[in-house]
Amino acid sequence: MAVYAQGMHVQLKPQRELLLLLTLAGIQFTHIVDFMIMMPLGPQLTALFGISLAEFGLLVSAYTVAAGMSGLFATTFVDRFDRRRLLLLLYVMFALSTVACALAPSYSLLLMARIASGFFGGVLSTMSQTIIGDVIPFDRRGRATGIVMTSFSVATVAGVPAGLFFANLWGWHYAFIGIGCLCLLMGVLAYFSVPSLKTHIAHGQDKHLLHAMAQVLREPNQRMALMLSGTMMFAAFTIVPYITLYIQTNEVMALQDIPWLYFCGGLVTLFTGRWVGGVTDRLGKRKTFQRALLFSMVPMFIVTLLVPMPLPWVLLVTTTMFFAMNARMIPGMALLTSAADPKFRGTFMSLNGAVQSFAMGVAAWVGGLLLHREPSGHVTQYWMCAVVASAASLLAYQLAGKVVLHGQANHG
Repeated sequence: MAVYAQGMHVQLKPQRELLLLLTLAGIQFTHIVDFMIMMPLGPQLTALFGISLAEFGLLVSAYTVAAGMSGLFATTFVDRFDRRRLLLLLYVMFALSTVACALAPSYSLLLMARIASGFFGGVLSTMSQTIIGDVIPFDRRGRATGIVMTSFSVATVAGVPAGLFFANLWGWHYAFIGIGCLCLLMGVLAYFSVPSLKTHIAHGQDKHLLHAMAQVLREPNQRMALMLSGTMMFAAFTIVPYITLYIQTNEVMALQDIPWLYFCGGLVTLFTGRWVGGVTDRLGKRKTFQRALLFSMVPMFIVTLLVPMPLPWVLLVTTTMFFAMNARMIPGMALLTSAADPKFRGTFMSLNGAVQSFAMGVAAWVGGLLLHREPSGHVTQYWMCAVVASAASLLAYQLAGKVVLHGQANHG
């Protein structure tokens, strides 16, 4: 298989490396679609189960909370097993949980299945980033992260619309059945493309379960990196969850035009993801991330101040916002992966996943507190979300300048 060890890394032939990255992107794709598909299925599920909007909201948030809890739990075992075996086991459990969603006959059973899906899906994201850090050398990690993160763009452009097509044609169950079938395909690819990764295991042998977590939290650099991760996600999710609500309620876009927002935004990030990854490797993870943070503050404020105008101008602003958020995430995740001590990278990325999930939840809650609905129904004070998000972005900028990167060769 032309695989050989070199330090903490496993070197692959270029073709095998590309297949690995595409497989990880496919795994991420199924996880992201599984999370995103719930939101547009709201009208069908609320009518079918006779549930309130608050109960439907619990279906959505339960996934993220479960993902955060799984990140914490994973710190006790993720660096004790072969990455390949653990990834395959988790993916099988995720696929079964997704099929369970399709078969759920009641709201309570669907909620339980969503919690299970979020639990296993959250660890999958962690494992993908960990494998990138173990396999891809430092100077090519930005490009590799860009390839894997195109999964979000593809999920936005193709995955969610396809799931809705199946749901509208045959019923909501088939959206999850489609994801389950795709999981079967990606699982087979993972079986053949993911190499065995065991070098890290020796560092966790004969240690208590919380040893790896203690080692990660004991090091100031990794604590700072986790703070950076939380502020990065907090800044994004004070704004992102309310874009559709704001522009539709305030008549900036008509209901039938909303899909164009996600299609255009996803399409642009799909075609610019690899370019951002290449810039990250050439310019440096730190510089690219910091510049992307500053740039993103501009569309943040413009989006939160939008008023009714011609559709092309609205799409220009929202698409720029999608691009800016993606341009932050690619170098940001490459930077975080490189900040982890290679011996405990799995544990660090598990903690990172938990921090990001909880930051997303808190940010959405804070954003909701800042918004105000007028008697007319219009949403106001959205710009205050941009103020909070910009403050968090500036804090992330400062933290990024202090984080030390493992494998850095006089560039960041």
